[in-house]
Order: sequence, then structure tokens, then C-alpha cells
Amino acid sequence: MKIISYNVNGIRAAITKGFIDWLQQANPDVICLQEIKATQEQIPVDDITAAGYPYQYYYPATKKGYSGVAILSKIKPNNVVYGTGIQHMDFEGRNLRADFDDCSVMSLYLPSGTNIERLDHKFMFMDDFQTYINELKQTIPNLIICGDYNICHEAIDIHDPVRNKTVSGFLPAERAWLDGFMKSGFVDSFRHFNKEAHHYSWWSYRAGARGNNKGWRIDYNLVSDSLQHRLKRAVILPDAVHSDHCPVLVEIE
Repeated sequence: MKIISYNVNGIRAAITKGFIDWLQQANPDVICLQEIKATQEQIPVDDITAAGYPYQYYYPATKKGYSGVAILSKIKPNNVVYGTGIQHMDFEGRNLRADFDDCSVMSLYLPSGTNIERLDHKFMFMDDFQTYINELKQTIPNLIICGDYNICHEAIDIHDPVRNKTVSGFLPAERAWLDGFMKSGFVDSFRHFNKEAHHYSWWSYRAGARGNNKGWRIDYNLVSDSLQHRLKRAVILPDAVHSDHCPVLVEIE
């Protein structure tokens, strides 16, 4: 199974930049999208179906034009779960899960901490999400949590770790949470295969950051330890330019 995670920063804008043609060429079995910023009625679902993705699930935020996640699949899931049942997470449309025969794929959009209020919300989300996943793993052990975590794990995952040490997304407490989350039973699929620096998944639109590769790696496909032996490949796809993020891919045997 080939799975891609992609924060599209507005699915309608991404489509105008060639997203659907790219999707056909990339040809994942499942793609998890974040920050779709649209309702299903605003999305050309027939065009996506024609591209080979008849199974489409959209979970927009209550607030229009904000947040939202989606899963597009060639394979029909056995079950789809919208949200977590935790209200402060779900009204912003940040979690969607599709259960297949031998694994479950989740699209996650973890909040950013753009100010003190949002940073407090982010930490509350992180704590509650950890509890939610701990409980979920009791019944669904084979999880692949794809998404924009809005956190760089280690210094190798950010272009300037010194200057960014007090910026949300690279705060010590955020990094410690992500480290603990991984140690609770998940493999960072990209780092399983690639230990090198200068691989990023998000770049600011300012100051030519992408052209100069001054980025952050904040998008992950985290795979349950139980699936580690089935990891075949994991790569970042920086040539896709429909967003300020780029897609990240994992293949499971």
C-alpha cells in the first residue's frame, strides 16, 4: 500500500495548480490531506473520482475556509471515523480515520501555536490526542498516522535550530511531546530510511525560503511499531509545488 500525506493549504487552490494531474501521476492507494479549507460541496469530487479515487471522505472545520482534513482512496475502507469524539478537536476538523483489512490510516492536522492562546490549545490537543491514541491502539494496533504535526522533532529537521528554538513548532516542550509520542509505539517512517539533514516538508512563502531550502520537516507518516517490519520505502516529494508544504510518502508491504 502506497500512502501519501499532503497539507494542500486549500484544496481548491491546489487544484488550480495542477493537483489532480499530479495525483494521477503519483498514484498512491490512499492520500491523506490536511488544511483542505473547503466543504465537500465546494470540491470537484467527480474530477477526483475520474482520477481514480472513488472513495472520498471530507471532514471540514465548522469555520468556513479553515482547517479540515480528507482521505481519498482507491480502496474501499471497511469503516470511516470522523473526528475523535473530543469536541475541542473536532469542531476544527482535524482528525479522520479509514480502517482497512490489516491497517488503519489517519489524517491528522495538529494545531499550530501562533499565539499564547493557540499554543495553550495546541498543548491541550497534544495531551488529549496522546490519550485518545493510547486507547485506540487497544483495539486498532496497526495505525498509520499521517499528517501535519506542526512540530519539528529534532535539530536535523529544521534549517536554523538555534534561531528557532523559541518559535512554536520547535519549542522544547513540543519536541519532547513528539518524542514521547513516537516512543509510545510509533516509527518515524522517513527517518527509518533516511538520517540525513536538509530534508524538509514546509517552507515559508517569504524571502525565497523554498528556493534556498530553508525549511522545516513538520509532516510525518508515523507507523505503529507492529508495522515496522513491513516498511518498504518512505520519501519526501519536494517537487510537488501546489502548497507551501510538500507531500510525504510511505509504502507498506
